[in-house]
Amino acid sequence: MYIERLKLHDYRNYNSFELNFSKTINIFIGENAQGKTNVMEAIYVLAMAKSHRTSNDKELIQWGAEYGKIEGDIQKRYGKLPLELTISKKGKKAKVNHLNQSKLSEYIGQMNVVMFAPEDLNVVKGSPQLRRRFLDMEIGQISPTYLHDLSSFQKILKQRNHILKKNQGKRNLDDLSFDIFTEQYVAAAVKVIRKRFEFMELLQEWAAPIHFGISREKEKLEIHYKAVSGLEASWDSTAMEEHLLAKLKEQKNRELERGVTLLGPHRDDLQFMVNNYDVQVYGSQGQQRTTALSLKLAEIELIKQEVGEAPILLLDDVLSELDDYRQSHLLNTIDGDVQTFVTTTSVDGIDHNTIREAKLFHVKQGSVDSE
Repeated sequence: MYIERLKLHDYRNYNSFELNFSKTINIFIGENAQGKTNVMEAIYVLAMAKSHRTSNDKELIQWGAEYGKIEGDIQKRYGKLPLELTISKKGKKAKVNHLNQSKLSEYIGQMNVVMFAPEDLNVVKGSPQLRRRFLDMEIGQISPTYLHDLSSFQKILKQRNHILKKNQGKRNLDDLSFDIFTEQYVAAAVKVIRKRFEFMELLQEWAAPIHFGISREKEKLEIHYKAVSGLEASWDSTAMEEHLLAKLKEQKNRELERGVTLLGPHRDDLQFMVNNYDVQVYGSQGQQRTTALSLKLAEIELIKQEVGEAPILLLDDVLSELDDYRQSHLLNTIDGDVQTFVTTTSVDGIDHNTIREAKLFHVKQGSVDSE
């Protein structure tokens, strides 16, 4: 798939613009703080209905405007698909093929993107929250049911936490509604965790050989989903539910003490092992970057396998973060197969056919000109 046309209205620092893209490589060149990343973000938001940079949607609307709008024409294997997303202070409205979508979960997945930005290095070395967000965003693209299950889980978690907070400090809680919420919570949590286990197994299959190649066949990558409750991927749903329910009963007094739910997918994490060492703790910066790059390239292959066509790749100021070898590996992988958007302050020093054949856009103070 590829995006043929992008139109913005009152989005970030753009009053309005309309651009047509190459279906191979598109490079946005300009100094920092001119609006290059805003274009990348707009493409990402068009696909995911949320930003990778902020959780506050109001920041996406140009200062003083009532709303911001992103429109795009996506070419898929079965033809053209117009997408539209309007962001206002009241929320978001999405259209697919000019038809309103009642739920955003039905909209997400129409267009698939893989974003690689400097902050994505933090998926490996940053907080567990970043890795959980990475999981939720990527699984959501290929599985609408996951977004529904995740939303249900989050609602029940909020209700359960509300009861715990209300009764914080008590030694015992004899509350039928709490027991019912706990049973509902367990069922919802297991659905999310099972999907995450399945996704990580698929990602591991693609990421391990990619990492082996980038590391010049010196490093073996393993990815583990670490469930704080001790759940194992090989267990069926019943075994998982029984185990999680038993663990929650054990933790009940601690949860009452703290006023929050202590076990579940909102507390789980990923672990990246390179040659049997935890790369987050013991890996060099180069190993952490190789792991992050392997994950992104694996995502492309996984989406291609699951959806039946390649996603759109967004490389936001990331080429300068990679050494020549990793840079070449990335560009060789995407050459001619994946529509790619690149932001950079300069293409000087990037010696690769892919870059030389790209469509160039120059960005200055919210204005974009193409060559």
